[in-house]
Amino acid sequence: MRVIARLWLGASLTFAGISHLSFSRQEFRAQVPAWVPVDEDLVVLASGVVEIVLGLALLFAVRRWRPIVGVVVAVFFVAVFPGNIGQWREHVDAFGLDTDGKRFTRLFFQPVLIAIALWSTGGWSWLRDRFGR
Repeated sequence: MRVIARLWLGASLTFAGISHLSFSRQEFRAQVPAWVPVDEDLVVLASGVVEIVLGLALLFAVRRWRPIVGVVVAVFFVAVFPGNIGQWREHVDAFGLDTDGKRFTRLFFQPVLIAIALWSTGGWSWLRDRFGR
């Protein structure tokens, strides 16, 4: 199950990154919160590249590096979470999230993605071994 979860997450991130750079670029631009002091297109392009790199790392990293990749992916999901909150608070429609209820519900999936990134790569154990107790 861990391998399947890691491969699913890696493929999903890679696909999302490609979509940032191409066919969904406009929808991703709409999701960049108004308070971000950087050009929204730059944010979308940069986050797309980061998602592709992280997705490919989840798919192809050797076993020794997977826990570190999982932690980095989890940190990325934490970093983009304010954008999800912004989409909800600013009432931005994108990707079928066309009501505040749908946008609010989406917020609860970010911790699930963080947990999957850590669990599927051994990131939990890696963190516990280094920072536990």
